[in-house]
Amino acid sequence: MSGACDAPRVYRGSRKHILDWVESPSFVEDLLEMTLPVPISIPTPAAFMPRGYASPHEARLDQADTNLPVLRDVRDELRDWWLAHKVGANTPNWDLAAECEIEGESGLLLIEAKANWPELQVDGKPLNPNASTKSRENHDRIRTAVSTARDGLEQAGFRTAISIDSHYQLANRIAFMWKLATLCIPTVLIYLGFTGDDGISDAGKPFADADDWNRAFYEYARDVVPADVLERRLDFGKVPAWILVRSRPVLRRSPPP
Repeated sequence: MSGACDAPRVYRGSRKHILDWVESPSFVEDLLEMTLPVPISIPTPAAFMPRGYASPHEARLDQADTNLPVLRDVRDELRDWWLAHKVGANTPNWDLAAECEIEGESGLLLIEAKANWPELQVDGKPLNPNASTKSRENHDRIRTAVSTARDGLEQAGFRTAISIDSHYQLANRIAFMWKLATLCIPTVLIYLGFTGDDGISDAGKPFADADDWNRAFYEYARDVVPADVLERRLDFGKVPAWILVRSRPVLRRSPPP
């Protein structure tokens, strides 16, 4: 007899909207249109994670089960840059990661998705006062990784205020974009606002439309990532990167909690 533990997981908010989108027949076409004017192509068959409701796992760029060949030779370096102790610790999960070609080179398209205002978190990276020595050393390693990325961005002419003490999620996304560029992987990072999901009003104000999302994101990011760093080609030696801000209406509203 089936019990409650057999019930399928119910997704809401941005996680649901990513899964709905990647299962839609126009996904790759939509993705290419979203990245304009960046010169991107997506090989056939497309390699991306998650794949849909049957394979909803988000990508961690250092993991072997993240099936994106462009990462094959850099996984260990990404992990060592971010973590001092690997067992029981994680690198960031990505709402969507897709392999692509950028200016003719193998690259990555990374998406951080949001569906309501509370998802734009300004918190720093927490550290439990009773954390173990290994956890503290990982915390310090991540602090160093983000500060190194901030310095690298500044040396390339792009001043930011990323740190682990505020807007940690935004900081780690931009830090990984920079690190990938230093590993010769051109990267497009998209902050994507899903609009019109009044089904998650219980969890916070949803983004009403594209203008509402843009207003929310720029208000959230302005003290960390100046607007002149967004929507432009960022050059790190010969390797480019972009940070784009985009929106799209949800395909289906979230179910009730």
